[in-house]
Amino acid sequence: MLTIGQLAAYAGVTVRAVRHYHAKGLLPEPERDSSGYRRYDAAAAVALIRIRTLAEAGVPLSRVRELLNADEHDFKVAINAVDARLRAEISERQMHRRRIAELAAGDSLALPPEAVSYLSTLRSIGVPELMVDAERDAWILVAAQLPDHMAFYMQMKQQQIGDPHVQQLYLDLAQIIDWPADDPGVSALVDRLIAAFEAFPDQDWDGDPMPDDLAALLDAVFLDSVPVAARVLAMLEQRGWTGWTKIKRTGPMRAASVADHDQPSISAHRRHT
Repeated sequence: MLTIGQLAAYAGVTVRAVRHYHAKGLLPEPERDSSGYRRYDAAAAVALIRIRTLAEAGVPLSRVRELLNADEHDFKVAINAVDARLRAEISERQMHRRRIAELAAGDSLALPPEAVSYLSTLRSIGVPELMVDAERDAWILVAAQLPDHMAFYMQMKQQQIGDPHVQQLYLDLAQIIDWPADDPGVSALVDRLIAAFEAFPDQDWDGDPMPDDLAALLDAVFLDSVPVAARVLAMLEQRGWTGWTKIKRTGPMRAASVADHDQPSISAHRRHT
């Protein structure tokens, strides 16, 4: 006959584990002897080893009693079910590990690979990190709301950023981040933006799937973080354009001037925050 400490040692568990199995009803708790001690026999040691083996194999304690009392067929069926659950958990953990490895890259947080590539392109042409970070946060919002459209958006943005005029316009836009609200350079910048917009075919401004409320949220980021933003948007509206993230024409197209022909053929800041 064994004390609880000796039983635990035989089975390779702790006394605390034995008491836990008692509490769960997995291992019967013997009556105390005349000395006040609980004594265990060999059958208890075998049962405890079986419980420990099942638990170490990943079987939930809630199913251990079932398996201890199962016949050979039911035992195999139950074990196969446990094995399937463990394989699913392993697959999920492997997926988490891959995701953690992706997150180490920074921009991969909540963004698809094509968006990460686009941000890398912005850095390669010299766009300041502050502006790249703003783009990243904006695209995180877009990706959460419109995941199925991200491939389209990124293909369009990569095509745009390949135009040297567009690259220069991005760099110009990066400079306005720190401009005071009354900076005299705003008027010239708006002229360049208007020329870029009007060089873009009218029909290509239609069909943007971005919801207006999401566009308004992204516009608010621009308004809150850039001092000249409100003035830029007001001047654009005076010239027949509204919005910043989702630009819309509100007035007639003006006649193109000779200077306009040297402007970008596509809009650099469409859907840009």
